[in-house]
Parts: sequence; C-alpha cells; structure tokens
Amino acid sequence: MPLTHPNRPLPAASSRSTVTLSRLASYIGGVSVAKMSEATLQSVKDCVLDCVTAAIAGSQETGASAARAVAGSAFGAGRSSVWFTGAMVPASAAVLANCNAASILDLDDGHRAATGHPGAAIIPACLAVAEEVDASWEELAAAIVVGYEVAVRVAAGRDFSRLDTMSTGKWCNYGVAAAVGRLRGLDHDQLVQAMAIAGVHGPNQSAAGYSKVMGNHAKEGIPWSTLTGVVAVDLAASGFTGPTDILDHPAYFEASNIVRGLGRSAAIERVYFKPYSCCRWAHAAIDGLTDILEHDGLRVDAVEHVEVHTFARALKLNNDVDPETLEGAQYSVPFVLGVAAQYGREALLPLSDNRLHDEKAVDFARRVNLFVDPTLDNRFPETTAARIILKTATGQHMREVLYPLGDPDNPMARDKLMEKFDGATRSYDTADFKPAFAAFDEGDYWPLVTLLRQPLRPAGASA
Repeated sequence: MPLTHPNRPLPAASSRSTVTLSRLASYIGGVSVAKMSEATLQSVKDCVLDCVTAAIAGSQETGASAARAVAGSAFGAGRSSVWFTGAMVPASAAVLANCNAASILDLDDGHRAATGHPGAAIIPACLAVAEEVDASWEELAAAIVVGYEVAVRVAAGRDFSRLDTMSTGKWCNYGVAAAVGRLRGLDHDQLVQAMAIAGVHGPNQSAAGYSKVMGNHAKEGIPWSTLTGVVAVDLAASGFTGPTDILDHPAYFEASNIVRGLGRSAAIERVYFKPYSCCRWAHAAIDGLTDILEHDGLRVDAVEHVEVHTFARALKLNNDVDPETLEGAQYSVPFVLGVAAQYGREALLPLSDNRLHDEKAVDFARRVNLFVDPTLDNRFPETTAARIILKTATGQHMREVLYPLGDPDNPMARDKLMEKFDGATRSYDTADFKPAFAAFDEGDYWPLVTLLRQPLRPAGASA
C-alpha cells in the first residue's frame, strides 16, 4: 500500500537549479489521454501486450523465481500483485518480482534513442501502482506514456561515447518516478524531487560495462532501478529532497536534448519489439543469416566461415561460443547465430537453457568471426545494423540488415506481436489472456490484472 503520510510541502528550490526537471514535471502534469493520437494509444496497447508476453515467458527462470521469493517474504503485505503467484505486496516489492520476469529473457521492448529497454520497467510499475490506487484506464495509459517519455529523453540526453555501460538501470528510474508520481497525484515540486531522488539513488551498474561475467541475473539493473523509482515517489511525498539540478550539468547530460520538442510527439511510438530473446545487437545478424538459409537454398553444413561486420559495441559483448548460462548465451552473437542456423528462428522465441552446450550450435558458433564496420559503427545507436557473409567452398552469400525485425522502420504489426505471444508462451495455457488483451484495448485493464494474479497453467493441463 502507499505510505500513509501527509503530502508535506517541500522547500522551495531555486529555478536555476531545477530547470530540466521542472520542465519535465510540467509536461507530466499536462499529459491527457484525450489529447493523444491513435498511434500513441495503440503503442500503449502494444507495449502492454509485449511486456506481458516477456513476463510469462520468463516467469519460471531462476532469476525471476528468486526475485518473487524475496518480494513475497521481505516487504510485507500490500495491494499490488506478484504476477503468477496470487501474493499481494507493496508496489515496490511487486516491481522487484515482475520486472525480473519481464526482463530476464531479453525479450522486452527497447528504444534506439535510449539504447535500452523502457517497457520492462515502466509497464510493471504502472500496473502495480494502478492496482494500489484503483486508477482508471485513462490514468494508467497516461502514466505509461509519461514513463516512456521521461525515461527515453533522460537516456538520450547522455553522451553515449562516454558511458561505461548502456544499462537501462542507469535511466529507467527517472521514467518510473515520473509515471508513479503521476498515478499517485504528486504536485509539480514533488515530481521534481521524486525524479531527482530516483536519479541519484539509482543503481551504479558500472560492472555491467567492465565485468567479463555477463551470464548473471543482475543484467541491466532494471528491477532494482524500478524499485528505486517507486520508493523515490514515496520519499518525495514525505518531504525528502534530492539534487534537483541533476540533469543540468553538461558533463553528464545535454539538457537541451532532454526537453527539445517535449510534448510534440510520443517516444512510445518509436519503441522496437524483439522477435528473439537475446541482445538486440545480435538481431540484424540473425535476420540476415536466416534470410540466407531460407531463400538461398544453402545448407548449414556447407557453411565454412561466417563473417559478421557490425558496430563496435557489439564486439564488447561476451560473445562466448559455448556460454555457461542462459544469460551468457543472450549476450553471445556467435552462439545465437549457431542456434538460429541449426534450429531456426523459433528456437530463439524464447532461447532456453536446453540449448546450452548444444554441439551443433557450438560447432556453428566456432565458425563465426566478428568485425567492426566503420560505416555501420557511425550509425549506432540510431541503428544496430550488421552485414553477414556466409562463405562456402564454392562462393559466398551476403546480407546487410540496417533495421532488424521489430524496429519502427521494419515493424512488427499487432498480428506479429500476437504471433510472438503465441510462440513465446507456448509452454503455458494462455487462452484466457487474449480476451483480457482485447478488454485492455477497449479501456478495461482489470481482466488482465486478474489473470496476472493467478498461477500459470502448463499447456495441456486441465483447468
């Protein structure tokens, strides 16, 4: 439940020290579903569908199970659901569990301007708090749009060339604080403080950039960053303050980029969706590989060498040819290419740990070499492009993919997102979710929440 504190007045801050956060807070207060375009509203519906897809698919992974156990035991009772368990906990605990499920398989949505994944933070946070405060569908939708907008803008306001890590946990907390603050009715000054607190208290994540152990459950820090954003709202409402000029230092943020065009368009409309449960930086190469194998009549056993020419950041993934963990596999371009080559695209929806140490996949992965292409590198992060060349004894086959499937410039339409749902959740009986998604699209989110509160049934199990 929300804290039972009064909304205490906050000390006045100098306008010079709150310029960017103040602009964002003014935007947050002015968002209205009545003013949204059909494209924006459809994006909200698609993002909710996609987040639930990822969460169902990832629900039984070890990291997700561990987070559920902690959420159910360490935080007490509340009014937000731990998905698929029936447990009711405070929103801060719910997001720890639900964000883990949504992000653990690397199947969640992303945004090129942010180089990360807003949906696995914003959607669970908004649903958790909507449950607590019994928000209307319109309030929930507005909060989701606000969350994506603020998170993506803060992320895009950084100098990517100076970052030690692209981890989403470094910036999604701003969007969470914005969305949750909107749902809980914070005033302008409280919103400023909530975003400031979330920003300074967010996870460091630097080890995600330098550690060689990418096969771990911490990944991009999305769940803990989301928890930080939720708690920041309670702190701000209780009178707690933060560094309100946090976004106004050129050494860290380009403030003008954060607020430029604010309110004229919606960042959520430019989300990308992922057809494969692995790092987005591998998707262009997967698309190219599978297109060659499906259309050029090339047998996998005829491929002697594989070259992937792409952007430099992709070569900083662990890229183990025989990864030890599922998370490590998600960050290996050679290995996921091996799985796709030997077992097809569907083996990546989702990628499962029964593929680890697969002899055929590893054998293909050993044939893969990665190279930096200066032209494609210059296009990052606007695109995550790759050129893949399969060499045989008699010649070579090449594809260049500038926009992998699911990108706004190569989109997955609603029917493709439903196909993704069917494929990613095929281990479970999810028939009841489709009418719940339809109800959500018509303005009622409670049928979906009701299903999220219930344990999943294996496919084929009797009701």
